[in-house]
Amino acid sequence: MSTTVAILILVVSFVVMLLLRFPISLTIAGSTLLTIWYLDLPLIVVGQRMIQGINSFTLLAIPFFILAGQIMSEGGMALRIINLAQLFVGRIRGGLALVNNVACMLFGNLSGSAVADVSSVGSVMIPAMKKKGYDADYSVAVTASSSIQGVVMPPSHNMILYAIAAGGVSISSMFLAGVIPCLLLLVSLMITSYIIARKRGYQKGDPIDRKMVPKILLDGFMSMLTAVIILGGIFSGLFTATESGALACLYAFILTFFVYRDIPLSRIVTILKRTFRTVAMVMFLIAASDAFGWILAYLQIPSMLTDLLLTASDNKFVVLLIINVLLLLLGAPMDMAPMILILTPILLPVVTSLGVDPVHFGIIMILNCGIGLLTPPVGSVLFVGCAIGKVSIEKVTKALLPFFLVMILDLLILTYVPSISLWLPGLFVQ
Repeated sequence: MSTTVAILILVVSFVVMLLLRFPISLTIAGSTLLTIWYLDLPLIVVGQRMIQGINSFTLLAIPFFILAGQIMSEGGMALRIINLAQLFVGRIRGGLALVNNVACMLFGNLSGSAVADVSSVGSVMIPAMKKKGYDADYSVAVTASSSIQGVVMPPSHNMILYAIAAGGVSISSMFLAGVIPCLLLLVSLMITSYIIARKRGYQKGDPIDRKMVPKILLDGFMSMLTAVIILGGIFSGLFTATESGALACLYAFILTFFVYRDIPLSRIVTILKRTFRTVAMVMFLIAASDAFGWILAYLQIPSMLTDLLLTASDNKFVVLLIINVLLLLLGAPMDMAPMILILTPILLPVVTSLGVDPVHFGIIMILNCGIGLLTPPVGSVLFVGCAIGKVSIEKVTKALLPFFLVMILDLLILTYVPSISLWLPGLFVQ
């Protein structure tokens, strides 16, 4: 059997099924099965690798964080976080845009999902911004770009996927590594939003009644306590990521159904069903990706790509630039989770051979893939934002250009200044 033909079968079948709009999990599994069939290997290998891929205690963190995010999305925490953000930055010119930036960061710290971020915060902020005279394309662009903070800020389940795909990378280290990059992203997006708001002549936000300040602060503190449980437990070493996720679920459940009581307890059934569907999709994707990764290793594709990139240049900075461009281009047709699971085993050996820390590379990959969520044709965050704002993808994509440039600048800074990502993990994780 020819290795070259096997690689062609793997790549061509993957691309064809992707173009035919097969679900990404079936695309990964199907191309793996075809390649193994050609190589005359036992097909049971696929099943064995898929089971092994999800047979990990670490994966328990994913359903916990997804469930916590679903409860908080349904329970009105987004509105309380928006009120908290408005209290601090709402009176600045273009204040609603800045409130949007901060609210997306804070809610992303709870949900860990860019799509949950844009749908929860966006459903409140985009109509409010339009009502106050903000252009629809700008309102959606601010919300969509700000929601990307959710994939960088812990407890991003995409960081868990990277840690699993990388093999041996600490989830706690990944969570800690994302904090300062997220703050860098927040500041740069706020500056960009403010400059555009001044140029377009948007007004300051409405003042908040002083009588409401204590309630806003209390509600905001109680909502953000979920993040304290997650990050505080990890920072202090009291909890693992999985244990923090379980405690966050319990706290979110009590706060939503017994303190705020914005939705009835019967709503938990719908939340659990939605969580189960999401977890099932994620787990099948992880299982299929493990089999796909095995066939990549069997065909020695990672080592071939390593040799190819090192032939192009043995300069670490040049190779990282090439990888960034590659990831940004692939982010348009591919969704975030499969990109992480497929490309991490391929690209990680390349960068580690050049002395790049796996945690640092994880932040680079996560942000690259996050930017891809804003680019058509598979930009899920872009589509959700456009649906909420009732504005065309073309107009929003044009409005996103300044934010794209700023995020790419942040990406380059994080790529070439590794201490930004590695300082906190080095401080807390021994």
